[in-house]
Amino acid sequence: MRRRDFLLAAGACLALPALGRETEKEPPRRLLAIHVPLGMMPQYFFPKEGEASSPYLGLLAAHRSHLTTFAGLSHPGVDGNHHAGQCFLSAAPHPGQPTFRNSLSLDQLVAEKIGEDTRFASLSLSVRKGEHYADSISVSRSGVILPAETSAERLYRKLFVAGTPEEKAAAMRRIEAGGSVLDLILDKAKRLEKGSDPGDRARLDQYFQSVRELEGRLQRSIAWENRPKPKVDAPMPRDIADANEVVARSRLMFDLVRLALQTDSTRVVTLSLSTFSVVPHVPGVKNETHGLTHHGNEPEKIAELRRIEEAQLKVFGELLGSLRGTPEAGGCLLDRTQVLYGSCLGNANSHSNQNLPVILAGGGFRHGGHLRFNPVNNTPLANLYVSMLRGLGVDADGFASGTGPLRGLS
Repeated sequence: MRRRDFLLAAGACLALPALGRETEKEPPRRLLAIHVPLGMMPQYFFPKEGEASSPYLGLLAAHRSHLTTFAGLSHPGVDGNHHAGQCFLSAAPHPGQPTFRNSLSLDQLVAEKIGEDTRFASLSLSVRKGEHYADSISVSRSGVILPAETSAERLYRKLFVAGTPEEKAAAMRRIEAGGSVLDLILDKAKRLEKGSDPGDRARLDQYFQSVRELEGRLQRSIAWENRPKPKVDAPMPRDIADANEVVARSRLMFDLVRLALQTDSTRVVTLSLSTFSVVPHVPGVKNETHGLTHHGNEPEKIAELRRIEEAQLKVFGELLGSLRGTPEAGGCLLDRTQVLYGSCLGNANSHSNQNLPVILAGGGFRHGGHLRFNPVNNTPLANLYVSMLRGLGVDADGFASGTGPLRGLS
């Protein structure tokens, strides 16, 4: 039997036990990571010494018992000002260097562990269209940034609209073509293996493992292509053409993220809320966001930027309220969903990549506080990621620059 025929025949039945299993006794664990590329002004985000809240965190007061905030966290070696955004979930050092190569992001590691039972192992989303290197924060094992979906309409179709017979046939042809390519490259690689030295053989073993992973994805794709998509009451959204409507675009994506998680279409989502090079439609705002972040301590610019950042936090609060208001077995959607919100810019005015603003909500952690770490010698943000991995059921002693779970978070 040809390898491609085997994939097509076996794929549907191999994946079916996972797809047709009985309802789980408890809801699945999930991860939603949200990146704000231009950060938040530290004087309004971080609580003052001896205080538990701040002007910005006050906007999230209704959800305070469901979230934890942090000060004194950063990624060691991650510099390069705006270049650091692409490393928010990977912590790969020195992104501004010409020889920089990114590394596996947190979401993609999680997708490998908990994403196999859903139609989409992960979703990479953005409110902007590929105009900035922080528009996507998802990075593959090979260091490649995964493109982000920016259209709410396309995302809705992908999640909830059944394809026509012609579209399904085209999708199956693409899957078959993927099997054919695997056959070809695997045959060539095996011929190379016969005359290779031990070092090259180890590299080829690694390569064969990647091929096996791709075969598994093909099998799952075959099964999911023939499985009905979930039905939802929400109508198809309409894309907002005006790039300056970043708040409305964010709200649109947040609504779809909730539906994707609620229907278990995916358990891993990343979303970039880029306001780079736009003038957000926020009352009292007249200037482009990036220029405002370099405010030079001018009160008028600071006031405008504050309005933008407050608008972003308010719509984030709406998302938390939506997740809390969506019931599921034993509680609500937020209870089993880790929601990370933060930036790789600690202070955009000075292009600082230290002391990053970070919020973690939901996910079963004991929340309600503000954890402070050394503001000069920062604790690795990736230590928080280790805690998050463990909370997702992933056995991890470290991740990237993280050497263990974050102290004080339980």
